Amino acid sequence: MNNRLPPAWSKHLKPGPAPKAKAPIMKPMVNLQTGSAQSRAQADDALLKQAYIHQQAKRRDEAQDLCLRVLARTPNHPLALYILGTVCLGFDDEMALRYFARAVGEEPRNAYYHLSLGEAYVKVSEYSPAIKHMQYALKLQPDLIEALCALGRTYIAFDKPDMALPLYEKALKINRNHPKVRAGLASALSSLGRMDEAAAYLKEAIERRIDIPAAYNDLVQTKKFTEEPEELQSILRELDNPKLNPGGAQKLHYAAGKVLNDLKRYGDAFEHFNKAKQASGYEFDIDLYRRWIDSLIETFTPDLLAARAGHGNPSEVPVFVVGMPRSGTTLTEQICASHPDVHGAGELSKLRRVANAIGLKTSSAGNLKQPVMSITKDLSRTLAEEHLSYLSERAPAALRVVDKMPHNFEMIGLIGLLFPNARIIHCRRDAIDNCVSCFVLNFSEGHSYNTDLKTLGLYYREYDRLMRHWNEVFPGLIFENRYETLVDDQEAQSRRLIDYLGLPWDDACLRFFDRDGSVNTPSRWQVRQPIYKSSVKRWKNYENEIQPLIQSLGDLAEI
Repeated sequence: MNNRLPPAWSKHLKPGPAPKAKAPIMKPMVNLQTGSAQSRAQADDALLKQAYIHQQAKRRDEAQDLCLRVLARTPNHPLALYILGTVCLGFDDEMALRYFARAVGEEPRNAYYHLSLGEAYVKVSEYSPAIKHMQYALKLQPDLIEALCALGRTYIAFDKPDMALPLYEKALKINRNHPKVRAGLASALSSLGRMDEAAAYLKEAIERRIDIPAAYNDLVQTKKFTEEPEELQSILRELDNPKLNPGGAQKLHYAAGKVLNDLKRYGDAFEHFNKAKQASGYEFDIDLYRRWIDSLIETFTPDLLAARAGHGNPSEVPVFVVGMPRSGTTLTEQICASHPDVHGAGELSKLRRVANAIGLKTSSAGNLKQPVMSITKDLSRTLAEEHLSYLSERAPAALRVVDKMPHNFEMIGLIGLLFPNARIIHCRRDAIDNCVSCFVLNFSEGHSYNTDLKTLGLYYREYDRLMRHWNEVFPGLIFENRYETLVDDQEAQSRRLIDYLGLPWDDACLRFFDRDGSVNTPSRWQVRQPIYKSSVKRWKNYENEIQPLIQSLGDLAEI
């Protein structure tokens, strides 16, 4: 959540403890219909200060209601639009984009508004407009440290970490103790494979007591531990801090779990992973998700797809790597992207934005026929051409561009309508191994199915059910890339992958770990290494702890 406010307004606000959820809203002391413009402005200001406090306390509905009250009598109030954008960011990023864009339209020389609009574009993987607005924010305020860091993060996400380094170095000169600077530098260096340098900056942050939980969580990802590091006891001491908030506890438990797992102290490690999940507070509606999968299967039938033959664009550029997270999607992308004619674009949200725009989303479960029927031949071509332009922006000369957003496994029906000649690589892994590997990582709220072992197993069953459907309605289209097959015989499986892409073999694909470019997933450290087999049947290390997962996987669990 965005917690900034433009200083011209926020300097008047000194928020104390957030009010309780039912605290009375500050009422303006004037008649809103007959009061002077100055009185109305004062009343707006009072309500927006209250909205900000609610926003800080994550009471989104209360904050939104107050902002809408202001807009009802002062249309296009820029600060009300801005706060609404911050409320929506991370929950409805499309709506956040619209609010921030309106705020920028009202105050085009407000650096904070441009910065937040840029951050909203990053949320939806639209990096070029994000960079444009962040650069403009820096033109307006060259030393705006939040903009320097945000632009740095954007360059990292856009596979240009080398361009992020000077931004963070400038930010470090401005404020050596800003919580985002050293973490940002470490992220850029890690993306470039410079793990030792990244670790040095994170250790500096820890020494200066700057965002301790995040620093420890990032630090332990820079290497694999073979003996107990001094940081482990420090992490455990930090967990005893009575002032630690749930978010901090979550990061520290993951950090402790990662170190203990490296040290093969599996029982202790899993205890910390469980506590991290409890601290997250995430919830997942598995029944709603099951209805969503039902709807996709009922809607995307062979008859519907046959009736739409000839829809979309025949381009062979798009490649979609799909599957459960931690199934080998990053490894697969790295192998493919090591080919000189292939560009690895990372995890793109473009396809999901298209789906959401036409109403193909989880909340529409049970009513997907109308959104799909709205995709006419002309619309499918327009959407496909827009998507190709989006891919071309990243690599105009590439013959194939890989989007490795794992959860595009839900979107294969839409892919078939837009790109009948697209390559779809389905990464599949031993079900128990896959789920355990998910469970031990700090995923965002968007992966809330990963919060408890039983739900995770049930979610995996729904994923498996949908993939079986796609293989039936698109026979022979989807290449199944088994993780265990890949690690058992890297060269043979890599050759099959490149052949599926319709490209000649290149030996560079065998040395994917030497490839230049950034890596921006939890697999950062691993994909800098040659293929290793230690992750196969890793779940046996946790066999006693994961019985609820094994039970919910049922016949998919290969014991």
